[in-house]
Amino acid sequence: MNVKTLCLAILYFQEATGYEIRKLSTEGKYSHFVDASYGSIYPALNRLERDGFVTCREELEPGKHNRKIYSITESGRAEFLESLTEPPQKDVFRSEFLMIAMCAEFLSPAAVRRAIEVRARQLQAEIQLLSGFAGNDTLPSGIGWAARYGMDCMQNSLNYLSANRGALEGIAGLNATTDPASIARKEAAE
Repeated sequence: MNVKTLCLAILYFQEATGYEIRKLSTEGKYSHFVDASYGSIYPALNRLERDGFVTCREELEPGKHNRKIYSITESGRAEFLESLTEPPQKDVFRSEFLMIAMCAEFLSPAAVRRAIEVRARQLQAEIQLLSGFAGNDTLPSGIGWAARYGMDCMQNSLNYLSANRGALEGIAGLNATTDPASIARKEAAE
């Protein structure tokens, strides 16, 4: 899924400004789909408007900049639904925590413990956020299903982390004085 499709998804359910689209895509119910920056949202909205998939109107606000409010058109709705019939791309998962875990033997036990605790708090916060969508009967039922799916994934990660944190903490510091590059050279030579 690309930023254009994300913009159409948000506009399918509500009118929004570029700022609101950015906020929904980073903190709201759309934050789990595509990494969208201001630098990608506004060009996507401009393309969508040029292609006739969205319209834009300006609202005057006294003492402030004019707000551009985007709305999806009927052809935009059709384009969005058509884009959802394409097979989904492989999910992308990136985790700074997993990089820390991978290098735990080179880090102090305190650094690894801190990383585990931070990750556990992040997972709990994500579960809490998703639970607000999962139990909201005013939202389309697909949003609830997707939220419960996400909650299950996060809960399984949290369960694994809780059950196996001792093993990761046990690895911490084992090779804190070893140069990781020398290990890579040794592995390459074998």
